[in-house]
Amino acid sequence: MPRRRIGFWYRFAAVIAKPPLVLLLKRDWRGMENIPAEGGFITVVNHISHVDPLVYAHYQYNTGRVPRFLAKSGLFKKGFVGAVMRGTGQIPVYRESTDALSAFRAAIDAVERGECVAFYPEGTLTRDPDVWPMTGKTGAARVALSTRCPVIPVAQWGANEVLPPYARKPSLFPRRTVRVMAGPPVDLSRFHGKEMTPEVLKETTEVIMDAITRQLEVLRGEKAPEVRHDPREVRLEQRRRAARQTAEQTGPATAGEGNGK
Repeated sequence: MPRRRIGFWYRFAAVIAKPPLVLLLKRDWRGMENIPAEGGFITVVNHISHVDPLVYAHYQYNTGRVPRFLAKSGLFKKGFVGAVMRGTGQIPVYRESTDALSAFRAAIDAVERGECVAFYPEGTLTRDPDVWPMTGKTGAARVALSTRCPVIPVAQWGANEVLPPYARKPSLFPRRTVRVMAGPPVDLSRFHGKEMTPEVLKETTEVIMDAITRQLEVLRGEKAPEVRHDPREVRLEQRRRAARQTAEQTGPATAGEGNGK
């Protein structure tokens, strides 16, 4: 299957976005040979900054295989932004859908048409204290197993130095280096043919997150923690701690009331 034509709107967006990216940032790009030259595939990318979608899109635009991002459906309805989103072939996600597979049907269709669909499996900016990948959501695994397409892990580092996670003010000077590296396809063959149960999707997602993390270890030159940060576990522990504190504070008073004091 031939490469997809990039098209007017993607080229137009590149004309606007690339000059400031080239001017303000230095680049260390690796692994472009792992981006398939033809056919549908997905990329799975770590999320470290509000500006890293631009950095990653710049990287992949230069491979000739532009990514199609999943984005909130509301963005497709807003004037010029909506026109660009529609024109560049981004994929609307309708959050009101109660069927997870239906919500990703457009992504599956795009892959089957020979497109590249980009996923941020964490679903949000990492909350890991040291900016390592967190536990992932299962959307990318669902599309990968539905299509059996290549899954390319992409790690990036440096955009977080331009704009740290959840920060509002960028730091542009001195000029920062943004590093992006694509790895070889993730081997998910052992999951093919299995029913997509929650357990299978979770295990597939773990394999995907491990592959992204290995790429990031190379970029950072250090090992990731043995246990991946899980925001859900953090929230549960916070609730447990709050419940214990409440019990400790109300326990003596309750006991006193029971004694008629």
